[in-house]
Amino acid sequence: MTFIDQWLRTDIRNINAYHVPSAKNMLKMDAMESPFGVPEELKDEFLEYISYSEVNRYPDANANELQATLRSLMDIPKDFGVLLGNGSDELIQLLSLACSSGELIMSFEPSFVMYELVSKFAQLNYHGMPLDENFEIDLKSTLLAIQSKKPKLIFIAYPNNPTGNSFDYDVIKEIIRSTDALVVLDEAYYAYSEKSFLAEIKNFSNLVVLRTISKIGFAGLRLGLLVGSQETIEQLNKLRLPYNINILTQVSANFLLKDRQRIVSNAKIIINERRRLYDELSLIQSLTVYPSQANFLLIKAENAKLLLESLKDSRILIKGFAISTQLENFVRISVGEAKENNVLLECIKEFYG
Repeated sequence: MTFIDQWLRTDIRNINAYHVPSAKNMLKMDAMESPFGVPEELKDEFLEYISYSEVNRYPDANANELQATLRSLMDIPKDFGVLLGNGSDELIQLLSLACSSGELIMSFEPSFVMYELVSKFAQLNYHGMPLDENFEIDLKSTLLAIQSKKPKLIFIAYPNNPTGNSFDYDVIKEIIRSTDALVVLDEAYYAYSEKSFLAEIKNFSNLVVLRTISKIGFAGLRLGLLVGSQETIEQLNKLRLPYNINILTQVSANFLLKDRQRIVSNAKIIINERRRLYDELSLIQSLTVYPSQANFLLIKAENAKLLLESLKDSRILIKGFAISTQLENFVRISVGEAKENNVLLECIKEFYG
């Protein structure tokens, strides 16, 4: 037995690390990133702006300017609290730290894998409520599970990843009303969706909204935010590690996120391309394309694994799912800009003849 076998928690040894495939020289359409980076005409100004960063000093511990920038971009009311994280993943982990060992995290399946992974890291129990055949919430069984299992946290991805749909708004409100758990509405794809629960924070003391800038063009900055009542955020802030938002992220985000018009315009391009991809892929008989409120499409595909390999051979990465899971015959495709989507469409049409 090695030292690590003796020293490391058994449950950690049994977890598979989160796998990220190499994307070198590939058309990357697997991770729901935006295809729009820093515009060419702004790159020199951007580089000059960040060159003044005092990297020899610790960053602003509360990131006050960045908080103001995010409030303006996302129309967050002044009376709501905001907590920043190194990506939304850190905030999911932080929320789990607020729970006592052995308490329960509840979510829905299929959904974002980090909810379950983080529960294991924090030695919490996890219960995934299965979605129905249309990837919708079964309210009756969910309310019964809440009553019997008494979760401490309930994560609801809205829109859901990897299915792309937004669950029924009134169903979610009924879930929030039914429980003493803290309900976390994960709105990572808010920019591409028709609805949000942000305004509902004033109506429900047990509601917080989680967002990220990763899906609107800035995944590399690793910045997420949790919005809730001032009291809730004040208490959760005790769990945040000091200086968790580094100075280059703060400075870069303050420069890039102030251009709200460009961000909104880019989101509209993706929404239009999502519609075009949906329409064109739906014409292929071997595919069943699901409606989406996110920047990706979930597709049930004949010979899904062969399609993945064929696209990989063509230097295109899309997301596949593990064998013996509900989604083993599905793929998920991130929506790119028009020229990227055209390459993808050509390869898929060629594959299915």
